[in-house]
Amino acid sequence: MSPSVLGLVRASHPEPAAAVTTVAGLLAWGVGHRPAGVVAVVLTVASSQLAVGWANDALDADRDATVGRTDKPVAAGEVGRRVTAVAAAVAALATPALALALATGATAALCATLGLVSALLYDWPLKSTPVSVLPYAVSFGSLPAFVVLALPGAVLPPVWLVAAAACLGAGAHFANVLPDLADDARTGVRGLPHRLGPAGSRAAAALLLLAATVTLVLGPPGPPSGAGLAAVAAAVVVPPLSWYGGRAAARSGGRQVAAFRAVMLVAVIDVVLLVTSGRLV
Repeated sequence: MSPSVLGLVRASHPEPAAAVTTVAGLLAWGVGHRPAGVVAVVLTVASSQLAVGWANDALDADRDATVGRTDKPVAAGEVGRRVTAVAAAVAALATPALALALATGATAALCATLGLVSALLYDWPLKSTPVSVLPYAVSFGSLPAFVVLALPGAVLPPVWLVAAAACLGAGAHFANVLPDLADDARTGVRGLPHRLGPAGSRAAAALLLLAATVTLVLGPPGPPSGAGLAAVAAAVVVPPLSWYGGRAAARSGGRQVAAFRAVMLVAVIDVVLLVTSGRLV
């Protein structure tokens, strides 16, 4: 693999992109998609994630270079800004096309497009505003709506499922920004987490993650299972433990991503819980 291609892969934010795409695939399987439907969901969500990651790095190249982000391929010169922007545009155009071609119904494609547009609006211009959390809530909330509506003869997605995903997305925003608060302050980025500060953002992330998990456990019909209660316990324990380890990594000079990993770990736990419970829709 050439250095420029490798740089483009790294500029796509591969870890969160793979995590979100995996969650979407598991959810598609859980709501009853056939293998072809699971593939359709995975391809659409992967395309959307690539578009958002590439757009983010292309737009933030100057800011990343200012703060010395050598882990950012565009800022480090490993891949061109124009190449990354073109790749983002291609992936963005491919997302609704894939949804229309592979999924069932225009409504599902509209949800996929809504999630993509919302995420791109975070990249610019909402990242530096007090409503920076809104695109995360909308984009994450639209994900299960797309997955359910893509079913043949789909019914409306359960309100509790969309609400839980929105809470999870909002929590992801606060957790994901935590490692970059100092760098963001140097370059004038002042979203909602920056206005709340580190302590406020950690509290918001933890509470939103807990709200998402409780909603997923109590939302489906029937009493909560033992596995559901264990998931609630994980939502209480995992984020604080990850942040403790992240602070230790920061003191040693490493750029930690433990907070976002904790969010996605809780998300995967929640989705696996729902998939195995058989009580999705």
